[in-house]
Amino acid sequence: MKTLREIVIVSALTAAFLPGQDVLATGRGAVVRNGAPAPRLPDGKPDFSGIWEGGGPIDDLAIGLAKDEKIPLLPSAEKIMQARQSKDDPEANCLPTGIPRVAPYPWTFATAPGRLYILFEGNIHSYRQIFMDGREHPKDLNPTWYGHSVGRWEGDTLVIDTVGFNDKFWFDFRGHPHTEQLHTVERYTRKDFGTLVNEVTIDDPGAYSKPFTLKFNATLMPKGEILEYICQENNVDVKHILGPAGPGGGEIGPKQ
Repeated sequence: MKTLREIVIVSALTAAFLPGQDVLATGRGAVVRNGAPAPRLPDGKPDFSGIWEGGGPIDDLAIGLAKDEKIPLLPSAEKIMQARQSKDDPEANCLPTGIPRVAPYPWTFATAPGRLYILFEGNIHSYRQIFMDGREHPKDLNPTWYGHSVGRWEGDTLVIDTVGFNDKFWFDFRGHPHTEQLHTVERYTRKDFGTLVNEVTIDDPGAYSKPFTLKFNATLMPKGEILEYICQENNVDVKHILGPAGPGGGEIGPKQ
């Protein structure tokens, strides 16, 4: 039986080619598929503006691994993961996804002097703040859902370095855990007009035996927009989800 979250994900990501056109049609816009080059800003840097979908794990962190690689999970972290129940997933309970997980809803970049923001439609209209003014991470950070991020450009790639996480969010529906030692480095490259590649390295010696790198693609929605979506207003999903954590988040049980 499909869960409500599976239905939402399938609805959000289902796509079909239009006959005679070199585009991919989605439920929230149209994506150019002809390999058109990425646009650039007046200063020559790649233009990351627009509405994007995807770019991180949803069901399973391992989807982003290179062929034949495995998640280097420590035994203690694997024990935590195996004990997790779908109904306890913070994302399913309208809390932030953390990094690098994404919700199956659109998101976008916004800028201000010395800062870059990532705005999310999903869950609680949350956002990330990335400092682009050359500062370093503070020595003493209060743990948060999205941590403290500093960014820089390396050629055409935006590099975002983040520390200061709490240990509350899950990496995916399977429940891959992390600790407050988590350190992520994301490398965003706009491969072409319709594709933004996110290559993220996860380093958490509290849960994983070594750093590992994942790669995900975000897809442009040229006609998309960020809609109002308030998870807390009508979240009737969680109390009906039964079973251990896993792709799709368990099964929907009988209504109470």
